[in-house]
Amino acid sequence: MKRKRGEIQFNQLEEEEAATATSAINTTANDMNIVWQTPANPPLRDDYICLNGRRHVKPYYFEFICHVKNRWAGKTIVDMFSEEFKGRNHDYYVRAVKCGRIQVDGKNVSIYYRVKPSEKISHFVHRHEPPVMAWDVSVLQEEEDVVTICKPASVPVHPCGQYRKNTVVGILEAEHGLAPLFPIHRLDRLVSGLLILARSSSKADAFRQQIEAGLVKKLYIAKVVGVFPEGEQVVDVNVNYDAREGRSTVEVGDDAVNVKLKGKTASTKFKRINTNGDYSIVFCEPFTGRTHQIRVHLQYAGHPIANDMLYLGKSVGRRSTEGKSADRVAAQLRDSISSKTSENNDQPEEEFFTDFDRDPLCTHCPNLAPTGYDGLEEGLWLHCIRYTGPDWTYECPYPDWAKLD
Repeated sequence: MKRKRGEIQFNQLEEEEAATATSAINTTANDMNIVWQTPANPPLRDDYICLNGRRHVKPYYFEFICHVKNRWAGKTIVDMFSEEFKGRNHDYYVRAVKCGRIQVDGKNVSIYYRVKPSEKISHFVHRHEPPVMAWDVSVLQEEEDVVTICKPASVPVHPCGQYRKNTVVGILEAEHGLAPLFPIHRLDRLVSGLLILARSSSKADAFRQQIEAGLVKKLYIAKVVGVFPEGEQVVDVNVNYDAREGRSTVEVGDDAVNVKLKGKTASTKFKRINTNGDYSIVFCEPFTGRTHQIRVHLQYAGHPIANDMLYLGKSVGRRSTEGKSADRVAAQLRDSISSKTSENNDQPEEEFFTDFDRDPLCTHCPNLAPTGYDGLEEGLWLHCIRYTGPDWTYECPYPDWAKLD
C-alpha cells in the first residue's frame, strides 16, 4: 500500500518520540530508584508524618489504571487526559507521555496517539495524599470477628478519591496490624464516632443483611444552632442528593399539584438532650440512610449543625465550577471567616518536610499536601454513638463538643 509523504513523516515522528520516551523513563527510573506501588502494597507506620496537627502521607509512586471509554475514543492521549483528568495541566500531560509516565497497554506512545475503546491506560504518578487531622484512630473493642473503633473526623473510612493510605482502614493496618477489615456501614469523612468493621467477608455480609432488613438501629449526636424544641421531632421529607454538586436538598410534596418527587424517601427522629440558649445537643436517629440525611433534615428543621458551612448558608460555592468537593469549599469558607476574626492567624503555618524524594515531573512537589489543598476540615459536630442489632450493641464515647457550658 502506498503511503503519503505526510503519513510517513508522522509515523517517523511517532517512532522517534516513542524511542525518546523509553530512554527518558529508564533514565529517570535508574537515577531516582523509583519503586512503583499498587493497591496491593500495604501501608506502613513509617508512611505517616504528623505536622502542625495534621497527619500526612509521604509522597509515593503509584500506578493508576483505567480503560478507554467509548466517548474518549479518537482523542489524542494528551487531550483525553487534559479534558477528563483536570487535576494537572496540559503541559504536564505532554511531558508525562513523552517520558513514559503515561502508557497504553504497557507501551510508550506519542503525544499524537489517538486512543481506542477498552485500551488499558497506565498513569504513573508521584502521589501526594491530602492530609487529615492527626487524631488517633482508637480501637474500642477487638473481638474474634469484629473490631469497633472511634473514627476521627476528616479521615475517610476506606480508599477513595485522592485517599488511599490516609484512611481508617490504612491507619489500622499500619499502626495496629489489623487486616483485612471490612466496614459494615459508612460514615462520611467529616463525621466522627462508632465504626464497626468485620474481620471476614462472611461476617460483614451477615451484618449487612441485618441492616438491609431494617433490624439495626443507629443513633447519632449533633450540636445544632439555636434552641431545639423539646420532645421528639420527626422529619419525614424526601432527600435529593446532587452528586455533581456534592450536597443534598429536601423535597416537599404539594397535594394540590400532582408532581412526582425526584428525591428518595427519608425519615429522621430528633430529641433534644440539652441547650444553653445558643446551641442545643440533639439525639439523631435516622430510619433511612440517605446521603447527608441528618445534615439536611436538621437544616430543614431550622437548626442546622452549628459548624456545617455546607448547610448553614446558601452561598458556599459550586463543586462543578470550582473542581472541589462541596464540603472542601465549605471548609475553606469557614477557615477564611476564622482567619478574619483571629489576631494570630494572619499567616497560615507552612508544613516543611524534606525526607522524601522530590520528583522533577510532579506538580505537587516540594509540598507534602497536593496542590490546591488548603482546608483544615476539622470535622462536623456530628458523631455516631450507637449501633444496635437483634442481639448486639456497640457504643462509642461522646465527643468533647457535646458538653455545653
